[in-house]
Amino acid sequence: MNTNNSVKVINWYETAKTYLDRRLIFIFILGCSSGFPWALIGSNLSGWLKDVGMKRGDIALMGIVFTVYAINFMWAPLLDRVKIPLFNRILGQRKSWIVLMQLLIIIGALSIAFINPQTNLLLTGIVALMIAFASATKDVGVDGYRIDTMYGENDKLPPAACVAIIGWWSGYSLPGALGFLNADSIGWNNVYVLLAVIQIIILIFTIFIPEPKSTRDKLQKQAEENYQNYIPIEKQSIFSRIIIWLSVTIVEPFVEFFRRNGWQIALLILGFVFLFKIGEAFLGRMSIVFYKEIGFSNAEIAEYSKLIGWAATVVFTIIGSAINIRYGIVRGLIIGGIAMAASNLMFAAIAMVGPNTNWFLATIIVDNFTTAFSTVAFVSFLTVLSGRAFSATQYALLASLGNFGRTTLATLSGDMVDYLEKFSETLSFTNYPESQPYWAIFFIITSIMVIPSLLILFGLGKKLKIHIDQSLENA
Repeated sequence: MNTNNSVKVINWYETAKTYLDRRLIFIFILGCSSGFPWALIGSNLSGWLKDVGMKRGDIALMGIVFTVYAINFMWAPLLDRVKIPLFNRILGQRKSWIVLMQLLIIIGALSIAFINPQTNLLLTGIVALMIAFASATKDVGVDGYRIDTMYGENDKLPPAACVAIIGWWSGYSLPGALGFLNADSIGWNNVYVLLAVIQIIILIFTIFIPEPKSTRDKLQKQAEENYQNYIPIEKQSIFSRIIIWLSVTIVEPFVEFFRRNGWQIALLILGFVFLFKIGEAFLGRMSIVFYKEIGFSNAEIAEYSKLIGWAATVVFTIIGSAINIRYGIVRGLIIGGIAMAASNLMFAAIAMVGPNTNWFLATIIVDNFTTAFSTVAFVSFLTVLSGRAFSATQYALLASLGNFGRTTLATLSGDMVDYLEKFSETLSFTNYPESQPYWAIFFIITSIMVIPSLLILFGLGKKLKIHIDQSLENA
């Protein structure tokens, strides 16, 4: 047991000191790399499709490409075990996978720049799927890099999560804002050329960050030796060595997760991860469509949702991480979940009062505060539960499960709004002539969606907190 690392930081001074680690800069850069593709195939693409007259259902359905984020655990073991020739020798195992996937994202961005989605929606979807695949694969390497860099340094987990989230939102919001600010003047095709240039800059920075040190190879070799013990020496062959390699690569990360956590707690953890951010995903998938339909312009979306939203996220993520350091991850998850559900009601208010920029500003600030707070706790939570030997695979398993609920179910968000619109035609809101009550009902439903995950947390209670504390102490 490692007794040198305490589970909690005693005072605010010690909390502040945890942010002075230069490795946080590298994690920030990789966070930017993770957020950037979501602007390419998320908000910017949704805005483009809305501008060319696509239906809500088609725009929401395009979100099916994000499903690859939910299944990247299927090939995540390759990033823990396979070393890419030449790239690995020059860059290292983690960085080689990250750089290769960034190259594919650049190719994808330039490809979309020369496609008209109005006449080639299928081809647009195929390229978006390629970008999503490269991005989801890269994220496995990025998460593995962060865990390898900070593993066992318990007080550094929330700060690492903090800068990773700030980096993600910087990579997502700033290029996204750039896209919306210039879409009307230079056109969406040229916007995507500009975005490809931004990805090239991120790639250059990535090349120069250091590869983290890790005992991964040693631990994986020990796992192989343990598997070999089940096969008599006289029966060992090339075929048996292949089977052992595949077993350690594909099976052992999942078996080790359940063995280390226990079946009961492991299943409850997986249930919570699956449910926690579904409501947020439904809201996120339809947010750009909602802003446009309620009457906000591209410039207002860029200013409020992207730029102000980004600044709010940076500030509130730092505050949220400091609180999580002092008061614990589980408590942070509970507070963040409740606040996240409540903040969705702010969007319902906008749906009733119309395109009021004061309400828009207040909603963006509140929403980014609750999202930042809950995400810091969530990322720290997943990091604590990832082991040393298969860090990328186990984090990908947990993150994929959360993404599965969000990306697959959230594709129904457009159809849900369409249904609610028909349902609300019988309702009359004469005092609010600009209101769109079906949107208000939609956002109320997204608030309710977080309740099941919170019930799991409350039901598990102290048992989960003790388990996490023990995981931290034995890191």
